[in-house]
Amino acid sequence: MDLWWDPLVNARRQIDLLGYAMLFLPEAHPRLADLLRGKAAADCKVRILLGDPTSRQVAERDEEERLGGALISRIHNSLVHFGSLADCDGVELHLHTTPLYNSTFRFDDELLVTPHLYGVPGAWAPLLHLRRLGNGGIFDRFAQHYDNVWATSTPWEPPA
Repeated sequence: MDLWWDPLVNARRQIDLLGYAMLFLPEAHPRLADLLRGKAAADCKVRILLGDPTSRQVAERDEEERLGGALISRIHNSLVHFGSLADCDGVELHLHTTPLYNSTFRFDDELLVTPHLYGVPGAWAPLLHLRRLGNGGIFDRFAQHYDNVWATSTPWEPPA
């Protein structure tokens, strides 16, 4: 089972993606944009939250992880991939300026979470796989985290 692709394929109601760059997703899954376009056409709500590459928080994370500007470049590359969905009804792409304590990836009632570890690139962070078993549990706490960041975000505007 592909821990990332299978939940994307199986999601029917909601896909929420939150990270700074998430470039690994379109790089590992070249058909991701087509899949998300199809999900949206089938009434699956798709929300994507990337870090604002001009924000202080992204610059600080880039410095913390000693990436030399690579995080900012990765976000710009992700915007090329995910930006291809800008004209797609049912897909929303926003930028956030929050200090990111974890990245969250929701697929209906499944959630993948990568907690941030100081000075450690996201690709080396642990990965938690959560399933929603009831109301008010840890799944709902992470889902609320996503909604809280979403509430502070701004819609991405494609360059003119």
